[in-house]
Amino acid sequence: MMIRRLIQLFAGLVLYGFSISVMLEAGLGLEPWGVLNEGVTEQTPLSFGLVVCLIGALVLLLWIPLKQKPGIGTVANVIVIGLAVDATAPLVPDIEGYPLRALFLALGILLNGIAGGLYIGAGLGPGPRDGLMTGLARRTGWPLRRVRTGIEITVLAAGWLMGGTVGVGTVLYALAIGPIVQFFLPRFSLPALPREPVLVAAE
Repeated sequence: MMIRRLIQLFAGLVLYGFSISVMLEAGLGLEPWGVLNEGVTEQTPLSFGLVVCLIGALVLLLWIPLKQKPGIGTVANVIVIGLAVDATAPLVPDIEGYPLRALFLALGILLNGIAGGLYIGAGLGPGPRDGLMTGLARRTGWPLRRVRTGIEITVLAAGWLMGGTVGVGTVLYALAIGPIVQFFLPRFSLPALPREPVLVAAE
């Protein structure tokens, strides 16, 4: 069963990275953390994937005062998604024209939701951003939705100020990702490990 969990985890993380590459090529806007990643990329010589890894690691450090415990999936999330973005970006064809860009955006969001269902369903630990959200909610007593909204507005604004792309894709992602993950998560969820329940999607 653990081998299956690991295969599902890494398949989901690689697919997640690929979905980001597809949305980047669409150029119609990214989700908040993607906007932040792109903004940092615009201001530094670092690749998008390396920025994903570095910001994920920084977020993971914030788990320490929150007394959050990472799992295998948490650490893999920090490393694999960024590597997958850089590895798959050259495989995504260059496109022009709004219809193709809109198609790539829709495909990227769909693949992102499927990927989320895969890696969350593996039950090997939440991603660093999910853990930050749940940890802050637990420590502050604020509702999870309020904490998530506050975090995402903050990173979206910071990324936009640094040159990250905010657009129709940002709005469409916010509206669509929750239902997509909610649809696929039950289909990919494996039985929870003892004392380590599967993270339920927060959308």
